[in-house]
Amino acid sequence: MARKYALIRETAADRVFNVFNISILSIILVAILYPLIYIFSASFSSAYAVIANRVWLWPVDVTFASYKAIFKHRLILTGYGNSFFYMFTGTIINLIVLMLGAYPLSRKDLPGRNIFTFIFVFTMFFSGGMIPSYLLVRNLGMLNTRWAMIVPGALSVYNMVVARTYFQKNIPAELLDASQMDGCTDWRFFLSIVLPLSTPIIAVMALFHAVGHWNSFFNGLLYLSDPNLYPLQLVLRDVLFLTQLPMQVLESMMDQEQIAELINLMELLKYAVIVVGSLPVLILYPFIQRYFVRGMLIGSLKG
Repeated sequence: MARKYALIRETAADRVFNVFNISILSIILVAILYPLIYIFSASFSSAYAVIANRVWLWPVDVTFASYKAIFKHRLILTGYGNSFFYMFTGTIINLIVLMLGAYPLSRKDLPGRNIFTFIFVFTMFFSGGMIPSYLLVRNLGMLNTRWAMIVPGALSVYNMVVARTYFQKNIPAELLDASQMDGCTDWRFFLSIVLPLSTPIIAVMALFHAVGHWNSFFNGLLYLSDPNLYPLQLVLRDVLFLTQLPMQVLESMMDQEQIAELINLMELLKYAVIVVGSLPVLILYPFIQRYFVRGMLIGSLKG
């Protein structure tokens, strides 16, 4: 077999194709990676260097002023804790509801399968809107509680359809028939066979839901009034608002030197806030990246 492959030589067309692919992928890599590097470097650079466009790749005149200003906020650690709670708890609930909805819909022997699928898909295109959703959350007693950040989005119909397709393509009906002949119940089959075989799609869905919960902003703005329940995104929003006072107010409270320092700090905070808010997700992604392509490619096929 090794000799067979050794006889295959790369043609001129193959070399041109490889050079073309490598060039295109390199351009895409730079286009995606450079903004991230620039934001990270700018957050550690002095405001004068950023304003003068002296920051290209590495930090210039390194300073930690923006990060000191962010972590001086009394609720920043509380916001981190809340966001981690919403992310972990919400993702677990999302996965439980998702799996319990997607697997039965993948079974052809489920009575009323098409009707249930239609009802679920219908909600993707038509919903009550913001005011009815708010009234529902209020009437359920979840207003200004942690559950308001988790329960309203417990099920993503789109992700459920993707997971259902994955089950249809990767869990053979013959496997179910064989297990039933051995006396295996539906619950036992689901827990002992289906879930272990579904690691790629579970990892992908966990990533999607975790990122969604971490970046959740609007639900907190709509349902929460207690700052101690704010997710990190709302706390960072408050940090930015505290530095964006009208110039008339600043002139009445500070001298010109202090105003200049605050304006410089505002310039750096824009970049530091992005780094503080995005870093946990960037750290999480490499651990489940190997499941990402396989799970999405298989689960995205129409079923």
